[in-house]
Amino acid sequence: MKGEDRLKNLEDLEREALLGGGEKRIKAQHDKGKLTARERIDLLLDKNTFRETDKFVTHRCADFGLDKNRVLGDGVVTGYGRINGRVVCIFAEDFTVFGGSLSLAYAGKIVKLQDLAMKMGCPIIGLKDSGGARIQEGVDSLAGYTDVFLRNVLASGVIPQISAVLGPCAGGAVYSPAMTDFIIMVAGSYMFLTGPDVVKAATHEDVTYDELGGAMVHNEKSGVAHFAVDSELECIELLKRLFSFIPQNNLEDPPSLEPTDDPNRMDKSLDTIIPDSPNKPYDMLEVIKKIVDSGEFLEVHRHYAPNLIVGFARFNGKAVGVVANQPAVLAGVLGRNSGMKGARFVRFCDCFNIPIITFVDVPGFLPGTAQEWGGVIKNGAKLLYAFCEATVPRITIITRKAYGGAYCVMSSKHTRADVNFAWPSAEIAVMGPDGAVKILYRKQLKEAKDPKALEKKLIDEYTQKFANPFVTASKGYIDAVIRPSETRARIIESLEIIENKRDSNPPKKHGNIPL
Repeated sequence: MKGEDRLKNLEDLEREALLGGGEKRIKAQHDKGKLTARERIDLLLDKNTFRETDKFVTHRCADFGLDKNRVLGDGVVTGYGRINGRVVCIFAEDFTVFGGSLSLAYAGKIVKLQDLAMKMGCPIIGLKDSGGARIQEGVDSLAGYTDVFLRNVLASGVIPQISAVLGPCAGGAVYSPAMTDFIIMVAGSYMFLTGPDVVKAATHEDVTYDELGGAMVHNEKSGVAHFAVDSELECIELLKRLFSFIPQNNLEDPPSLEPTDDPNRMDKSLDTIIPDSPNKPYDMLEVIKKIVDSGEFLEVHRHYAPNLIVGFARFNGKAVGVVANQPAVLAGVLGRNSGMKGARFVRFCDCFNIPIITFVDVPGFLPGTAQEWGGVIKNGAKLLYAFCEATVPRITIITRKAYGGAYCVMSSKHTRADVNFAWPSAEIAVMGPDGAVKILYRKQLKEAKDPKALEKKLIDEYTQKFANPFVTASKGYIDAVIRPSETRARIIESLEIIENKRDSNPPKKHGNIPL
């Protein structure tokens, strides 16, 4: 074959690969309001940076007539490129080819990319849109999935892994995104192990795809997903924004931006943001946005366990993770779901060298049999474990309540937090003054002529003696009591001082976190 013929042959094969399952199936994808795998990659990556790998791979199954139907690429587009100049590996499942179903060859492409990402030390992003295992390949398809799962585990904590679910993700396929660091789900997408038909046959429960495993189900109820968006374009923009906060791998620091906000900016409104009544709520999100750079906060897991806030922000251009109680929801108590949510986020930040800022206003743990039977003890222990294990720079600010075991859990000085501040409004004690007085002075109150007046007097005395930040500061458990308006400046100053801290855990294979 002459050189010109070889080039023409290459061009013909490339055009064929670009068509995926063909123009008819591409049109069907567009008619559903969905983009193709290649269109998604093109929108996400910097222009002209995508380099495709294994474009000409085809499946190797000869059963059920598949030997006569081989499509170049075999249902998944793999390769690498850049997002805002930073290298990333990416794969996008192609629903136009066999419904995006996974074959052994298809899995091999992803595995090869996962191995490459580990060698390169760069994040990997998976765009999910697949009907699941390719039934015609039998156990080979299952073997392929498990090869992918294994590498998800080996890469965990070494390189960031992000999944975007843009269509179906069913059966065993759900385990790969479930083991990645973040999952974004687009409206109309779904994830489940067993479909509506199986559920109905087994339980007589009649549910739709969306009710069983839709985006909001996994954002609100199960907590499997971390973000819900309305469109693919919104998903692409969110991926870029999330990517801007995280490093390339566990040996690098998170990316910094040129600061655009005054590091010494003071917001006087913070001095009066805490209500006079200790039982009146306020919005901790408002506090966070007044303190971080330009009020920009990317909340993670927003719809799940909203009594705890987690997310990313910047201080003087440097990325941090934020963990905060939300007194506007259930008074900011810790519960079984918030314990899991917080622990997972803290461990991600610790894996990838992202400093953690914790805002505390917690009256305790959520009471009730549902919580106790649901494992609030072990799930609260997960958050405690995660904070104790973390070796990244950590700063804690107690804004109001810090009672009982919840004080211990929320990145207290005793968990190796580096800098602990309290606002003058902080109340730090074993329990709230009201409850403590009723227990400690039960007999006196019962015998008093005016129990209400005595109770008020005793509460004031208890508050003065125990439930204030100065008592805790006198014991060295708080480094400073600060004015709320100076919180931003004090955090930035502290981050600069502790950014090169050295801390470590005892040598071991791994700990046994209470799962």
